[in-house]
Amino acid sequence: MLIAEEGIHAAVDLRRVESVEAAEGERFLGSPTVRVDGRDVDPDAGARHDFGLTCRLYRSSEGTSGLPPERWITAALRGEFARPRGSVSHY
Repeated sequence: MLIAEEGIHAAVDLRRVESVEAAEGERFLGSPTVRVDGRDVDPDAGARHDFGLTCRLYRSSEGTSGLPPERWITAALRGEFARPRGSVSHY
């Protein structure tokens, strides 16, 4: 698990988003969504507004995948997005 590899002691919170209203309230971009300290690991997620109950695809220099690239998660865990460490959420 990336958290252990990074030597971080953090709680992993698995959450279900079960309604369109909840998806909009959570700014949920689809499943799976991975957030570190409340921030999406996708560097471009802040510019998106297509919230809903959908399957999510991640586009990166490696291509398109149903999972975020590990390097995005690792960067978020290392705090490279200028935020404190503490919790990881997976939707």
